[in-house]
Parts: sequence; C-alpha cells; structure tokens
Amino acid sequence: MNEFDYTAPATVEEAVAQLGTGARVLAGGTDLIVQMREGRRQVGHVVDLKRIAELTEVASTPDGGVAIGAALNVTALSAHPAMAAYPALVESGRMIGSYQIQNRASIGGNVCNAAPSADAVPALICLGARAVVAGPGGRRDEPVEALFAGPGRTTLGPRDVLVSLRLPPAAKRSAAAYLRFTPRREMDIAVAGVGAWLRLDERGAVAEARLTLAAVGPTPIRAAQAERLLIGEKPSAKLVAEAAALAARDARPISDTRGSAEYRRELVKTLAARAVAACCARLGNPLETA
Repeated sequence: MNEFDYTAPATVEEAVAQLGTGARVLAGGTDLIVQMREGRRQVGHVVDLKRIAELTEVASTPDGGVAIGAALNVTALSAHPAMAAYPALVESGRMIGSYQIQNRASIGGNVCNAAPSADAVPALICLGARAVVAGPGGRRDEPVEALFAGPGRTTLGPRDVLVSLRLPPAAKRSAAAYLRFTPRREMDIAVAGVGAWLRLDERGAVAEARLTLAAVGPTPIRAAQAERLLIGEKPSAKLVAEAAALAARDARPISDTRGSAEYRRELVKTLAARAVAACCARLGNPLETA
C-alpha cells in the first residue's frame, strides 16, 4: 500500500473541500482498503466520513420517511427501529459479506462501489430511494438509480459526497423483497439478483410495481416490460410467470466463470417470480392460481 494523507472532517462541507485529485472518501472501507492493499486503486488522500454525525445516523424526514446516513454501517442500520418499515432493505444488507464486514460496511458504500452485483441497490431502487449528494455547488437530490454509470463507476464527481439515502414512507398495501442466487449461502456475490416492490389497490390489483435486476448488466436494470404487465391486474401464478419471463428478456447478462448468460436469464426468471410472490405473501394476498 502506498503512502497517503488522512483527514477526518467534522462536517459535510469540510469533506467536500478536502476532496480533489487523488482523494477518496472512506465510509466502511471494506472495498477501498482492499483495493488499496492490492494496488488496484492509487489513493493519495483518504477522507474519513465516520466522524460526520449526519452521515452516521437514521433521521426522520418531513414526509414521514427516513434519511439513512451514507456512512452508517449495516449492523447499526439493521438494528434501528425505523427500519422495521423496510424489511427488504434490512434483509439485503444482511447479505453483504460476513457479520464482521457488516459491522464496518455501509449501505452508502455498497451504492458508491457500483458493483453490478451489489445486494442493497435493487431494494433501494424498488423502495423509491433518492440520493442526497453534496458537492462544490451545494446539495442535490436524485433517484438512486441515476447514480450508476457502469461497473465500478458512478455519476458522482471527484468532489461529490453521498450524504444520505432517503426512503419515502412505506405506502399502504405495499411490500418489497430481494432475492439472489449464489453458489454459497454466505460470503459470495450474486450470480443474479432480483428486487421487487408492489402496491395493491383496494381491489387487490397491482397499482404500482417495480422490479430491479442485479448482476445481469453493467448497471442495475429496471424490468419495465414486466412492471407494465403487472399494473392493473390481480396477481396470479400465471400473470407472475409471464412477468418473470419478460424480466428475463430485459436482462443483459454476460458469460463468465460464475455462469453463462443463458443461465443468468433463467435465474432472473425464477428469482423474479419468487420475489413477486414474496411481496404478495407479505401483503397477505397469496397468489391466485386461476
């Protein structure tokens, strides 16, 4: 590991001012430190965000939702009472490495690392999360899905800091789920993953739907065709199977040592059907078979 400067600002504004060429922010460090040790990333200045209170807390928002500090570790996030309204995000966070890693890793870091297989990202997108980003020109608010530019690349500038991830209040008659496939249960990355979110109307038909695919494209993929098919219909096994097939068509997988493109598409089909079924089960609305 090469030598580097280290600072720990107390405010977001100080952090933005300290960023520049060769600087990287440190939230959990579970990716950055490994990359530096292996020589895959040259860093001249590490800016530690852990001492900024706003980045390490869960706060209520005026609309009744929550703002999750980008440097808050997964373990603390999972234990926070406010997260009981967002079980899919908690479950996806618990898939990030081991318990020891979760004590350091942050949901914000999972986003900023921009791995196509990132486990927290599909749940965040399905839940309608928005990113609050601070930069030299002030703060901006944008959908989380707009942050991804490619594998390991985001739209964040060199002096931008992800401050928080804002979740809207959980809608009535809504539920989310995230499922993935890995060769091993723990300490592995997804070969494919699918997040789903449904909101039912008073008749039990789908009023809104979001399906997000992971590890089957350079960035997270919204399965738009599948979403459109579900909206306005009462969930049934047949409908969900048709939507899952459309989701597989939206996937853009590659073949590598962990699986072929064809295999990944089949996984998307299976996981999408199961994720939507899990949402229905959480809503107390088991799938109709006819």
